[in-house]
Amino acid sequence: MSETTPVKEGTAVTQATLVKKAAPKSDYKPADVSPQRRVQRTFAVRLWSIRHSRLLEWFYSRFADVFLLLHPLWRGIGYSRVEAPVKFVEKRVKGFMFDCRMCGQCILSSTGMSCPMNCPKQLRNGPCGGVRANGNCEVEPDMPCVWVKAWEGSRNMVHGDKILTVQKPVDQSLRETSAWLRVTAQAAAARESAAKPNSGAAA
Repeated sequence: MSETTPVKEGTAVTQATLVKKAAPKSDYKPADVSPQRRVQRTFAVRLWSIRHSRLLEWFYSRFADVFLLLHPLWRGIGYSRVEAPVKFVEKRVKGFMFDCRMCGQCILSSTGMSCPMNCPKQLRNGPCGGVRANGNCEVEPDMPCVWVKAWEGSRNMVHGDKILTVQKPVDQSLRETSAWLRVTAQAAAARESAAKPNSGAAA
């Protein structure tokens, strides 16, 4: 199905425009704000995060270190017990900053601070073949392609080449869980595992 319909020579109308014209007419206008203005508001913070990906990369690295230092506390209380309050904070912070969908397998540091779960097709390893000439999504014409922005953000980051790492498919069983706690527990386990041979050699 063609995404545009020719109207006159040299002009074209998008599918979204045709749908809008076909919609029933009424006096209702959501908050008296144009659709374009609402779209701009929706993406404003997300795009800010991508533009400042290097700063957020630095901050997230320090944040992860602090969470790892608190591992004894999380383990003492019980990771399952702190899951709910941590997830509450994580969902709102990341939701505001990145429009996070709480997949539980956050890879923002590998995708230029552009969450791939915002892609309508939820592609985890690069864009589809339908990216528009202006860099927007083929499914949502007013939305910048998540992966175009991911590449832009990654170019500003110290470890931006991590975007080339092939990501595993999304594990749906981890949805609505805390990626912060999961990554912290994994990092703590890896640290403890690496320390065991050294302690044995010292003895």
